[in-house]
Amino acid sequence: MQLDDLALASKVEAFSTVGFMMSMNRILKLAGAASCAVLLSASAASAAVSVTWASWTTASAGIVGGSIGAVGVTYNGPYSFAQTNNVGTDFWVDGGYTQGVVNRPTGVDVIALDAGGTKTISFSAPVTDLYMAFTSWNGNTVTFDRPFSIVSEGAGYWGSGTFGTFGGNTGFNGLGEVHGVLKFSGTFSSLTFTDTSENWHGFTLGLGAGGIPEPATWAMMIAGFGMVGATLRSRRRIAA
Repeated sequence: MQLDDLALASKVEAFSTVGFMMSMNRILKLAGAASCAVLLSASAASAAVSVTWASWTTASAGIVGGSIGAVGVTYNGPYSFAQTNNVGTDFWVDGGYTQGVVNRPTGVDVIALDAGGTKTISFSAPVTDLYMAFTSWNGNTVTFDRPFSIVSEGAGYWGSGTFGTFGGNTGFNGLGEVHGVLKFSGTFSSLTFTDTSENWHGFTLGLGAGGIPEPATWAMMIAGFGMVGATLRSRRRIAA
């Protein structure tokens, strides 16, 4: 091979290498942007907590039982009435339950209280991040054995009101017809609260699903990286 041919071949090889590197750079930038978009989407989706609400199934003197998914839950204390097995009036109309990151209680199950006093809710296994939905807690004063955060409040079946918190968010005064949701963070096996007499004020319970991206999101990420890898391999074969 003559020197001119060698020089030409060297230039072609150099241009091919530069082109290959530029293509790889573009692909990696696209891959990075796509990955960030997917991760941001997953993060936003994880913020929208889906709550599994209690299914109350049995009621007897001073005891109401049911489950939240696979976890058994028991209420001990006085109550006015309990709607169980999804039979009765739907007091969980939208408004006060959907302003935060939580979906409204499903079904019509509810435990309605009237006489004030101390009540205890116990679980068959430790639970994490408990949600408690309230309907018509008008003028009630309530204290809990652990702090909470307000997830949602607003209009409901009987009107509208707000949680007037006190005691480092371990209690609230019902300012108006309170309808809303509180969240008790952490892991525990029981929740105790003390309320005042008022006819009547209802509640139900739920557990959050957690902040893990859905399987479909991970599948999208894996597929995206697989496409990037295939493209890079194809570029290498062309360059060779």
